[in-house]
Amino acid sequence: MQNEIENILFSRFVKQTIPFEFLPIQELYKRVSKKNYDLSIPHRIEFHALIIVLEGESYHTVDFKKEALSPGVILTINKGQVHSFHKELTIKGYVIGLEENFITQNTSDKNLFQFLQIFHTPKIQIVKENLSTLKPIFQLIENFLNDEKAILKSEIIHSTFMTLLFQIKRLACNQHKTFDSQRFKNFYLFKELISKHYNETHNAKDYAKKLNMSYNYLNEICKEIVNKTAKEFIDSWLLLEIKRNISEKKHTSQEIAFKMGFNEPSNFIRFFKKHTKITPIQFQEELKN
Repeated sequence: MQNEIENILFSRFVKQTIPFEFLPIQELYKRVSKKNYDLSIPHRIEFHALIIVLEGESYHTVDFKKEALSPGVILTINKGQVHSFHKELTIKGYVIGLEENFITQNTSDKNLFQFLQIFHTPKIQIVKENLSTLKPIFQLIENFLNDEKAILKSEIIHSTFMTLLFQIKRLACNQHKTFDSQRFKNFYLFKELISKHYNETHNAKDYAKKLNMSYNYLNEICKEIVNKTAKEFIDSWLLLEIKRNISEKKHTSQEIAFKMGFNEPSNFIRFFKKHTKITPIQFQEELKN
C-alpha cells in the first residue's frame, strides 16, 4: 500500500556506538535530509526520545494530536508512538534518542522509577529563564559523546542523562503528581503485559491474575495514575494501537481486527465506533485530510 508509515529503528540515523544520541534539532534535519527522509511524514519510533525546545515556535504531532512547541517545552516520545515534525524548521533545541535497555540495564529501581515517571508525562514545561540551568548538562553530554577515547563513556553519559532528567523534573512548571514507586511499578508492569498479550485477552481480570494481584488493587492503581479503571485503560490502549495500525496502512481492517485480538471483524468495528463515533474506514479517510 502507498504512504506506509515507517518504523524507525534507533540505528536508522544514529552515529553513536552506544544506544544514546544527543544532537541539535537542526542537525537532525540535516542528517535525515541527506538520506532523503522527510521528518514531517508520520513515523513510528522503536526507541524513546526527548525533544527539548530552546528557541522559536512550531508544533509536533504525537499519536494524532498536535502539540504546540515554544521555549521551555519538553516532549517525551515513547517507543511505539507515531509522530511527525513540522516540515519547516522554525525552532532550536535538542533531540535525545535512546534505546530502552540503555536505561533499564544500568539504573537502580529508584532512578528507573524517575525515568518512567517523566516518560509518563507527554509534555513538560520549563520557564524559559530556567533553561540556562540545563545548558551545562547539555554541554557535558555533547562533550562525552564526541570524545571517542573517553573511559567509561556509556556509564558517564548515563549518569549525566539521569542528572538532566532530575533537573527537568525539578524545574517543571506543570509539576506532575508523584506516585508511590511500587504502585507505579505495578502499573508499568500492567501496561507492559497489555503490549505483549493484547491479542490474547482484553479482560482486566486476566491481567490481574498474571500480575498476582487482586482485580480491585489493579483498578485502584489505574484510577490513581491514569484516572481510568483497568478495563477503561485497556480499551484506551487498544484504541490508540488500532489507530496507529490504521495509520500505518500496512494491513486491512480485517487483519488489524485479528491482530488486535478480536474474534470477529464486526466486534472490532463495533468497538472502534463505540469509542470514536466513526468506523475504522472513516478514520482512515480523516487521516488523508
